[in-house]
Amino acid sequence: MNIVLWVIAGLLAAAFLAAGVMKLSQPKEKLAASGMGWTESFSSGAVKSIGALELLAAVGLILPALLHVAPIVVPLAALGLVLIMIGAIVTHARRKENQMIGANVVLLILAAVVVWGRFGPYPFGS
Repeated sequence: MNIVLWVIAGLLAAAFLAAGVMKLSQPKEKLAASGMGWTESFSSGAVKSIGALELLAAVGLILPALLHVAPIVVPLAALGLVLIMIGAIVTHARRKENQMIGANVVLLILAAVVVWGRFGPYPFGS
């Protein structure tokens, strides 16, 4: 199960690293025009903050465990992603962007599995 959790964390880290970098590096208007219509409901600062949180979570899913420094950060980063995905689901539901909710639910479930595994029966160091 340890390998499964590493794979899930790696997939989540790759997805949220890309998403975070995109939100941090592109203006809100360009993001909205490229299919992220939800950005219209938020300020530029909020979009950048979401991107920064996603980037930090991506790093937090991998580096602490890899470097054996504060591995408790891994499930905390995954928990942060669960919260971000709950916010994303609510936002997309309010905007009636139902096609996006499925992807958010999958990411939420994957992050929740990491939270469960790393806080529960498969912590690092066991």
